[in-house]
Amino acid sequence: MLTTRRPRVLGWCLSAFISVLGLSEALAEEPKLNWLPATAYAIPKETTNQGSGYFSIVTGKNGRLYIGTAKYGVGASLIEFDPATKQMKIVVDTHKEIGTTATGFAAQAKIHTRNNVGASGKIYFATKQGYPEKDKNEKWEDYPGGYPMVYDPQTGKTKVYPIPVPHHGIISITPDESRGIAYISTCADKQPEDSHFMILNLEKGTYRDLLDCHHIFAFISIDHLGRAYHPILGGEIARYDPNTDKLERLKQTIDGQPPTKESNLSLPTGHPINWDISPDGKTLYCLPMSSNQLYSYDLTAPGNTLPGRSLGTLVPGAKTTDCRAMCVGPTGEVCAAVTEGGKLDKIDAGINLLHIVRFRPGTPGPVDLGPVSIKNPDYTEFVDKEGKPLPMHYGIIKLPDGTTTTKYVNLGCAQTSDGRIYSLALVPYTLLQVDPPK
Repeated sequence: MLTTRRPRVLGWCLSAFISVLGLSEALAEEPKLNWLPATAYAIPKETTNQGSGYFSIVTGKNGRLYIGTAKYGVGASLIEFDPATKQMKIVVDTHKEIGTTATGFAAQAKIHTRNNVGASGKIYFATKQGYPEKDKNEKWEDYPGGYPMVYDPQTGKTKVYPIPVPHHGIISITPDESRGIAYISTCADKQPEDSHFMILNLEKGTYRDLLDCHHIFAFISIDHLGRAYHPILGGEIARYDPNTDKLERLKQTIDGQPPTKESNLSLPTGHPINWDISPDGKTLYCLPMSSNQLYSYDLTAPGNTLPGRSLGTLVPGAKTTDCRAMCVGPTGEVCAAVTEGGKLDKIDAGINLLHIVRFRPGTPGPVDLGPVSIKNPDYTEFVDKEGKPLPMHYGIIKLPDGTTTTKYVNLGCAQTSDGRIYSLALVPYTLLQVDPPK
């Protein structure tokens, strides 16, 4: 799993609102930032025990957001957020729907999938394992496997499908309701990774295994012809055409050349890669986690090579970047929540400064809209009744100039039809709403 999956605190040197004192001189040496204000909403605290979640967020056809949580050793939940009323509620308790009381590593600890929406408006998501505790003698085999789930906002009902591969969690589920199927990618959390590209029959609840792609954190996308794409370790791309029942292994190019090592698109050891597709299904957007570059592929091109091109830099001048949060919005805009390392090192070397980046097709390249500040820093409680910092609440910090911002990488991104961009912050698990400039 990625390095920030379970934020730890070495001491309470950082409280909920850290006022870093004695660093005014250091602050003056930092570049002056034009902050992009965000409104913060606390995700129900009973749904997480380590203040975390993953890239599990999507906008439903009803305009509401559906967010997955992580509760290690206990069981994950699906949350619905209504932007109109600003209210959140739990709509799916995964353990209740499965009918399990499993705890520890056997629990369905996370909803880690890139949530997706079917043509019917139903929300597709799935469960995944947490982490075995060595001091409890927990083993990889203790986890039974992840469950695909489909939540219907109109009825409030959830359908649970069987485990596709024993002991594997599920990292991706993408529906094609017109054909009565959904595509699944499993996640074993082993080295080398097992990542089975599978077809789920939505009526029968049966599976067909197409290929073990061995790619970590794989997203599955479906193009305008109904063809499904899944990354393969080493840079190839699997494409399955349900019309011909043909599975291909495509090569890729970037600007007419094989991907470079620096692009992180074809590493033999793998690299997390964000994928999402344009509303017309003809362009696949690609953002490797650590590359600080946005790419696109032309899905209308013939042949067995997928032609890609570089669209430009996400955060100009950044020393390091981390992006695990990218989406294509309903109007075709590409949105990303990107964290920049090193920008505020003189204040706190641990700050990953959150930027919101947007790309509009037809424009010269991505635009960094700016680093994100929180304009309502009292959005939730950070201390108990005795004034002591609450556990797992140290990811929101107050800088010497009074700005409140996030400290860790953001792990999800979604856009609503009004252009608002949402991302997920850690410890405490928080939904950030940005009204981007027009």
